[in-house]
Amino acid sequence: MRILWTRSNKRFWNSVCEIWDTSNFFSMPSPTTLEQIRRESEKRLHPSLRNPNWLILRRRRQILEGGLTRLPQEKITVLDVGGRLQPYRALLGAWVANYIAIDPIVTPLVNVAANGEAIPFRDEQFDFAICTQVLEYCAEPREVALEIWRVLRRGGVAFISAPSIFVRDHDDEYWRFLPAGLRHVLRDFEEVEVVAEGNSITGFFRTINVFLVSFVKPRFLVPIMQWSVVPILNLAGYVLEGLGGNNDLFSANYSVWVRK
Repeated sequence: MRILWTRSNKRFWNSVCEIWDTSNFFSMPSPTTLEQIRRESEKRLHPSLRNPNWLILRRRRQILEGGLTRLPQEKITVLDVGGRLQPYRALLGAWVANYIAIDPIVTPLVNVAANGEAIPFRDEQFDFAICTQVLEYCAEPREVALEIWRVLRRGGVAFISAPSIFVRDHDDEYWRFLPAGLRHVLRDFEEVEVVAEGNSITGFFRTINVFLVSFVKPRFLVPIMQWSVVPILNLAGYVLEGLGGNNDLFSANYSVWVRK
């Protein structure tokens, strides 16, 4: 049975959480196999040069790896908001005592089907939260930020990412974000550090790749492009990004570190 938690029953859930430990939550059934999920997760963590998003996925992993020193140096409880794939879970390694994933779309890795606007856990329960490429799908991203703030312990940390430039890939997609917008949405946190996932050169080449793969006709040309044009453009962006310096006016995606 699929359970979807929303704000209307969050008060009830808070009382339930007082007596339930998060380690006891069950996994929801899903037609998607665990092996398929793991393969897709690995593609995001270590993308191929044939991936039109290679430039930013590579940079996001570097930003996350470089910021792990912000985490407490003991076992931590992690919340993954939008955690149907969990590509970055492997980077946490021995830090993790308990890893809980919520997502409205259930996969074998999701513990509870829930929306980020109404996270079904009590206050100050987690040490670290991950929320990558989720805010753009939320009608009220500010509510997601407040919910993450609420469930983090004092001094807790969250890693968030969101697009500034990307094709609309779903009819229910709402937003694109610039640095000032992200700081505004996350303004309740004590610390907010926005980091561009590559500079304007990176954003330019990534955008060309995504455009070509999204709109090329006939569609049977897409695999051919992914084995030819896409890797060349990715390498060109990688080699030339030094020319862009710190200019992030055309950055395609941003990562954010926040601390409560």
